[in-house]
Amino acid sequence: MASASSSSARHLFDDSKKRLCARVGVNVNNLGSVARQVVRGSKTNEIMHQTLKNFTQVDVVSDYSNQNLQKMTLILQHVGYQYDVMQDSVNHLDYLKEQVTAMER
Repeated sequence: MASASSSSARHLFDDSKKRLCARVGVNVNNLGSVARQVVRGSKTNEIMHQTLKNFTQVDVVSDYSNQNLQKMTLILQHVGYQYDVMQDSVNHLDYLKEQVTAMER
């Protein structure tokens, strides 16, 4: 009887050992899958971080461009004022030329 329960215990131990090895094998395969997902997830995080960084840079550049456009609009307005003043001066020169010519006669 002792040998029967000894062989039964041995068979039960071997069976448990096989099941444990099978589960460890499945877990190792799952671990590889989880590791790949973590790597993909970390790459996704890196991509998202880089995208956010690029978007922020584009936003800053857009703000600077808008400010520069406003400055150029102001400069254009001032150049327009200066052109008008110069045009008035040219018109006055023509008037002065006519007066000088009239005085010389």
